Amino acid sequence: MTAVSTPSPRSTPFRITAVCLGNICRSPIAEAVIRDRATTAGLGSLVTVDSAGTGDWHLGHGADPRSLSTLASHGYQLPGHISRRIDADWFDGLDLVLAMDSMNHRDLLALAMMTDSEPDVRMLRSFDPELAHLEAPHPDLDVPDPYYGGRDGFGAVLKMVEAAADGLVRELPDRLNR
Repeated sequence: MTAVSTPSPRSTPFRITAVCLGNICRSPIAEAVIRDRATTAGLGSLVTVDSAGTGDWHLGHGADPRSLSTLASHGYQLPGHISRRIDADWFDGLDLVLAMDSMNHRDLLALAMMTDSEPDVRMLRSFDPELAHLEAPHPDLDVPDPYYGGRDGFGAVLKMVEAAADGLVRELPDRLNR
């Protein structure tokens, strides 16, 4: 990945939150990859990336060990991750909310309607240049939940997230200047 031109500084970092169901598989992978890609592009000090879930099944737990091992085997780090649940109060402080699948997207849009803010809620894979022509919700934009599958599913999730993260990071300078 090549560095992108650095935008004008903002008074606060651009806040991105990746969201899946339980915040132990997909969204932690997205958090680590997007943070890494933004840092590599020279935007790390201008962007904060975190993650959350729409459900509370795994609140307070660490990331799934298969997520962590997949990330580590590809050079990514996610130290100290603890799963959290997104709340409507979060939207005021977020610039971009990334849903991992259509169900998460629907839930996030419903949650956003409970606020006075107008958060930018997108499906993560809509940033993948190969899929940018699709409109959410679309099944091809879903990052499938690997929780009940084997280790291969986590590798497939990582590849999808990497493609989308590259597209997102290419767009970040424009978003930072808004």
